[in-house]
Amino acid sequence: MRPILFISDLHLAPQAPGVTRIFLDFLRGRARAAESLFILGDLFEAWPGDDCLDDPADRLAAEVVTALRELVATGVGLSVMHGNRDFLLGERFAAASGARLLPDPWLLALPGGEFVLAHGDSLCTDDREYQSFRSLVRRPDWQQAFLARPLSERKAVAAALRQQSETAKRDKAQYLMDVNPAETDDFLRAHGYVGLIHGHTHRPATHDHIVDGIHVQRWVLADWHASRGECLCWDGERLARECLS
Repeated sequence: MRPILFISDLHLAPQAPGVTRIFLDFLRGRARAAESLFILGDLFEAWPGDDCLDDPADRLAAEVVTALRELVATGVGLSVMHGNRDFLLGERFAAASGARLLPDPWLLALPGGEFVLAHGDSLCTDDREYQSFRSLVRRPDWQQAFLARPLSERKAVAAALRQQSETAKRDKAQYLMDVNPAETDDFLRAHGYVGLIHGHTHRPATHDHIVDGIHVQRWVLADWHASRGECLCWDGERLARECLS
């Protein structure tokens, strides 16, 4: 079978052209040999609304969406999940790119294996300040009101929120930015003890959980950098990490 690929946390932005270059090379190369590509959140550093595709100054959004559409045209299935940075990706983005927007979490049944996919931020419950923010911005009424504001204003708000987030990270204890162990075990239990694939924490690793006496693996996807990206590959029998540079 052709492989299934998983990536997350690229945080594409004009200020990080190296990451964009690696991603576009990936879409035009390795990804075309896949059956499907799953992007599990934070493809973009910020997404102020689908109308950014109309902004002549926002060449990155149009370039990436075009490259995604070209990938889909080769027969590769594309699924995208919202992250904490690009939670406003909408139906117009999906139509333009050819992507299917996935709810979080999503149960994926594959030949030879079953996994639950998530961005991962919902499991970081020790960070109560962030969880309050997450609950607010995921509300349909908040999103509708925000998207009614001018695009330039939304971009300014997004830039300010990014700066606040980076500042807050420096002052937070490390455990606040990782998944809560008890919450994660409850999540694995609720989803039938299948393997979990997620991103968000920027701490790529494979974790072994024993939940109710059952061994469950949790695969944390890597964040991307100017000189290196990473995908997780399912070949029908096992998961393996692949370095992209």
